[in-house]
Amino acid sequence: MRLIQTIKNIFKIEDLRARLIYTFSIILLYRLGKYVSLPGIDPSQLAGLKSQTSSGIMGLLDMFSGGAFSQASIFALGIMPYISASIVVQLLGIVFPYFQKLQKEGESGRRKMNQYTRYLTVAILVLQAPTYLVNLHAQLPASAFILSGTFFTVSSVIILTAGTMFVMWLGERITDKGIGNGISLIIMIGIIARLPANFIFEAGARMNGAGGAVAIIVEIVFLFVVVLGTILLVQGTRRVPVQYARRIVGNKQYGGVRQYIPLKVNAAGVMPIIFAQAIMMLPIIIAGYSDSGSGFVVAFTNMYGFWYNLVTGLLIVVFTYFYTAITINPVQMAEDMKKNGGFIPGIKPGRKTVEFIDSIMSKITLPGSIFLATIAILPAIAVQAGITPQFAQFFGGTTLLILVGVVLDTLQQIESHLLMRHYDGLMKSGRVKGRSGAVQTV
Repeated sequence: MRLIQTIKNIFKIEDLRARLIYTFSIILLYRLGKYVSLPGIDPSQLAGLKSQTSSGIMGLLDMFSGGAFSQASIFALGIMPYISASIVVQLLGIVFPYFQKLQKEGESGRRKMNQYTRYLTVAILVLQAPTYLVNLHAQLPASAFILSGTFFTVSSVIILTAGTMFVMWLGERITDKGIGNGISLIIMIGIIARLPANFIFEAGARMNGAGGAVAIIVEIVFLFVVVLGTILLVQGTRRVPVQYARRIVGNKQYGGVRQYIPLKVNAAGVMPIIFAQAIMMLPIIIAGYSDSGSGFVVAFTNMYGFWYNLVTGLLIVVFTYFYTAITINPVQMAEDMKKNGGFIPGIKPGRKTVEFIDSIMSKITLPGSIFLATIAILPAIAVQAGITPQFAQFFGGTTLLILVGVVLDTLQQIESHLLMRHYDGLMKSGRVKGRSGAVQTV
């Protein structure tokens, strides 16, 4: 079979084989760390914490940490503080000229940006770790704490901070010596780790209820359709042809080469969902610090309610346009084409080219943003259809986009290794595009 032969080819390449083994070893080390609880906590008395993280926002946090959150593990805070710090540093690059300068300095600038990201990650962890400990005291009985007092708090904050920084270091090692993006792979592994248990729970609930095996099959088919739709969203592009002259004499060009600018339908990636969810968490935080039981607070703290998901969808559409506008610069693209002697056939260089690219981006961003919003609220639709909240998380949102994006990126890197050594790729025809479409030459 072709699949078996492809796997054999992968392990024939020494460099690729070594990278895969290294990646699996680091992932195994990360997964083992999940079971190391904080010193001073009795692991047998975590029932309250596991009940809290069975669904909702806490369920998402537990999923992104690979289950370490509900285990009161040394890796409980996961890699999300580093992701939050990275987002903040990216936004600083939009507002402050100093960070804009760093972004343009190449490798040296990237190293400084990474250094600032690490410092900010530590600052976030120092604030977030005590909050996690307060939550532990609220969810666990007093008998669960073997140690207490200032020593337990300070030591736990240090351990939680060091745990996240160690996970970040593991991700960087995968990126440098393994295969794929290390940070993204760690998040993906944490998500996948919960899939079998949640699927078994869902299957058990269906077998004991109405529908039985037929309902399970319908859910699997629906999940497969959603995954395919997400792949189309991630890979979707609108190719804009650009003609480059090889030799220009006077006003005439001789020869030439045509290339394509791939404008992505979802250029913003998963960022609009992250921004929208961050804003929608504010009512939950406010409700946690007050005893307000008003209809407004109740409506916007219910993740599976109508108003919560309607506002979330609208915010995602708005943030998709916002993030696309700050990441795709039509003026810069038009200037680069003009400097390199290129033009879009039928469109005058300069302002007309800028207007043309901006018009295309506006047209393809609208359906992309609506599709992204639909994927984001699919878990709520799945819950309303009777699917358990634990399994519904895999039907859309950040979870599914991360899974699809990371898998495609990793497959693209493996594909590149195979093709460089003249082996057949993973696909029978064509190539795995991943999230970074390359410029194609005709």
